[in-house]
Amino acid sequence: QVQLVESGGGLVQTGGSLKLACAASGFTFSSYVMGWFRQAPGKEREFVAAVSGNTYYTDSVKGRFTISRNNAKNTVYLQMNSLKPEDTAVYYCAAASLRGSGSWSLRGRYDYWGQGTQVTVSS
Repeated sequence: QVQLVESGGGLVQTGGSLKLACAASGFTFSSYVMGWFRQAPGKEREFVAAVSGNTYYTDSVKGRFTISRNNAKNTVYLQMNSLKPEDTAVYYCAAASLRGSGSWSLRGRYDYWGQGTQVTVSS
């Protein structure tokens, strides 16, 4: 019943931009912190950004990526600018209950996950 459906991934050149979207259903969107994670081949899944009322970013994307949400549309976005080859990964959206505890950067904090969308940045 719970669904997180991602869109917007694709292939771009170094320095280009992409905007990812994740449409949520089956839970009370406004009661959840929304996050983005990514996983490159052979790497652990890593935190990218999260948004509640405030926003949080991993150091490697600060100044380049912007997370936002539209509660009326039950959708969270990730605007990615100045893309680098090291940004290449499968990107996942995730939802964490406000009634939970722990850092937004921890995978275990999140209750629901999307299917992932591929982002490839060519050099």
